[in-house]
Amino acid sequence: MRIDRIICPELIAEKIEVKHQLRVQDARYVLYHAGRIRFAEKGHVQGEDVYAAFGQAIGGYYIVVFFVYKADTTTAIIISARAMSDKERAAYGRK
Repeated sequence: MRIDRIICPELIAEKIEVKHQLRVQDARYVLYHAGRIRFAEKGHVQGEDVYAAFGQAIGGYYIVVFFVYKADTTTAIIISARAMSDKERAAYGRK
């Protein structure tokens, strides 16, 4: 999956920072340097499915970023980001 552009709507950015105590820059970093990307669910619009990117942020902590991928423009639209759960972190470390 090739990502050339990342969009994070202002309301989503605020939610990520306030609710999950993460910086949007960290979510962007993980998308550009994701160790793992997996399909999460079918999107509401054909060709716009939801994916999860797992990776290590600049600060060293592990996060998962959920995004809609638009293949025609190679654009990722961030819809959420949070710290990995213990189970996700263990699975990420095994691969």
